[in-house]
Amino acid sequence: MGRIWAMIIKELLAVLRDPKSRIVLIVPPLLQLFIFTYATTLDVKNVDLGLLDRSSGAHSTELVQRIAGSPNFRHIRVFHSTDELREAIDNQRVIAALVIDEDFDRDLTAHKPATIGVVLDGRRSNAAQIVSGYLSAIVGGLGADLQPRRSAAPGTVITNWYNPSLDYIWFTLPSLVAIITSVAGLAVTSQSVARERELGTFDQLMVSPLRIHEILIGKMVPPFLIGMFNGSIYLIVAPLVFGVPFTGSLLLFFLSLAVYLLALIGLGMFVSAASKTMQQAFLGVFLVMTPLILLSGYSSPIDNMPGWLQTVTYLDPARYFLIIVQGLFLKALPASAVLHQLWPLAIIACVTLSGAAWLFRARME
Repeated sequence: MGRIWAMIIKELLAVLRDPKSRIVLIVPPLLQLFIFTYATTLDVKNVDLGLLDRSSGAHSTELVQRIAGSPNFRHIRVFHSTDELREAIDNQRVIAALVIDEDFDRDLTAHKPATIGVVLDGRRSNAAQIVSGYLSAIVGGLGADLQPRRSAAPGTVITNWYNPSLDYIWFTLPSLVAIITSVAGLAVTSQSVARERELGTFDQLMVSPLRIHEILIGKMVPPFLIGMFNGSIYLIVAPLVFGVPFTGSLLLFFLSLAVYLLALIGLGMFVSAASKTMQQAFLGVFLVMTPLILLSGYSSPIDNMPGWLQTVTYLDPARYFLIIVQGLFLKALPASAVLHQLWPLAIIACVTLSGAAWLFRARME
């Protein structure tokens, strides 16, 4: 234990000795949390909408006023011809354009069905579909007001569980806890062995009385402590600053975070042991980090991926921790559900740590 403790102190000093290094370990992850929470959103707001109104009647004017009063639309650009409409969409000045025919008010006054045309920019397919939903809801509300008998019919009561106001930050921030912790954990771990080789101190470790497992433990503890510290900071910042509630168990959160960090440390140590320079380790982290994030379900749902790729995601530790952290934040995930995701994560941690230890031992020999 004395040798292991000395190795841990050595690695902590190597990481925290430089004041700039201490700042880099704490400030950038917090900045990333603040910036990415607002930047990574699928909400469509501040939309510029085009309008080609050939009716100019009372009903079309009311419809335009309702659209202008929606918080999702920023500015309505009025066009006088289809050429102006086409040019605006081609140059991406508007994402959608509303076309109201000259018979719109006449048909509504005569209690006949009236139609409205919507031209969408298909280059931004997801945003265009959401804008189409906004416009359909507004047009449907106008139709219900013009025909009260329909509004008296039985309707549907919608209740949003776990996120009552449908605030996208409630989904984004718990996911970022997993993603940013991954980046920090891999970045610190991947530099440990590569730094020894680049500084020329790796040979000193080989001739020291330290055993291989003692060296590995000493190099794994500092990134583990840094990851636990960052996770604790995020857990405090989420409800206090962003208002995202944490409804689950703190014990399950830190247990899951610890197992997840062990899996990341195994990957980072494997990259570090395979690298001869810190630059190679830095590039190796990107090689691991990109599929780790893309296959976790953070950027796109796993169910939307091809079947063979969904099978590959079972090897991604971020997949399991993402489910755990989202569930603990928003759904008060019970212990049985957490353990259902935790045991494959523990297996991945054992495999990555064993692989890193094998490669490290092989490189030392």
